[in-house]
Amino acid sequence: MLHFENDYNEGVHPKLLEALTKTNTENLAGYGLDAYTERASQKIKTACQAPDAQVFFLTGGTQTNQVVIDTMLAPYEGVIAAQTGHISVHEAGAIEYTGHKVLTLPHENGKIFAKDVKQTLEDFYADGNQEHMVYPGMVYISHPTEYGALYSKAELTELAQLCRSYKIPLFLDGARLGYGLAAEATDLDLPTIAQLTDVFYIGGTKMGALIGEAVVFPHANMPKRFNTMVKQHGALLAKGRILGIQFDQFFSDNLYLEIGKEALRLAAQLKNILQDKGYQFFYQSPTNQQFVIVENNRLEALGKKLVYSFWGKYDDNQTVIRLATSWSTTREDIDQLKEIL
Repeated sequence: MLHFENDYNEGVHPKLLEALTKTNTENLAGYGLDAYTERASQKIKTACQAPDAQVFFLTGGTQTNQVVIDTMLAPYEGVIAAQTGHISVHEAGAIEYTGHKVLTLPHENGKIFAKDVKQTLEDFYADGNQEHMVYPGMVYISHPTEYGALYSKAELTELAQLCRSYKIPLFLDGARLGYGLAAEATDLDLPTIAQLTDVFYIGGTKMGALIGEAVVFPHANMPKRFNTMVKQHGALLAKGRILGIQFDQFFSDNLYLEIGKEALRLAAQLKNILQDKGYQFFYQSPTNQQFVIVENNRLEALGKKLVYSFWGKYDDNQTVIRLATSWSTTREDIDQLKEIL
């Protein structure tokens, strides 16, 4: 079977695995207090041009979203997100489980915009019953979005300015941030994201890490006793070295960005093949995720040779599927897919 269903099916990037193996017998402090984790933090702060930033490593995206949102919100606050946002759709109610409601907005390819957020905030504060309602305490976005769309610098700036005017944090989910940073069409980089957001994370799991996400509080604004609250969530990894060693490698020799660039190069080849074969795209994604409309009567035959991700029903006769490239995709995979199609 040929696998294009996601970007985290295989184990770990060879350079990260080599680093984990080489350091395996070293006796290191636990809970992220080792030298590799400290070095990774310093490299990330340098890459973000944010010397005052605070960096904390967690294991996965849902865990990271839940920990960040719960620790930054008051008990009576909720978080604004797109209807398609990961915290709203594919996290099994993890945010609501902590007592915080996800307040959803209409989206455009997974993106929400300042004008809609502003209207939501204005409507809330104009409501005389607000004390009986969930207060909007944060704005959550994904970059890239679940549809592979990218925010522009202008769009992110508008959201940042709005959030600051209302004194609520802007949280950027960067589970696939490496693919966004590597995209040719983007005008966002790490320093800009660090400048405009209040918290974001640099995804590792979907970029070739065994496990791991790097949470960045760019303005020395980590919640008080964050380490303790992480442990309350059951999210403090005793062998924190596993995370630090991997991110130390990610931010050596530009590896993180190079992984993203290679996956996008192969995604462009994938896209060209699909276009040549006459497939219609649900959305023209500039990143590693490609969304294709396929006739239902072709899916069974396709599924015998290709593992894809079901995305949704397009109409009674067609379905949207997702094909994703990653660090582990090869040119041979692309050639084989062309043959199958």
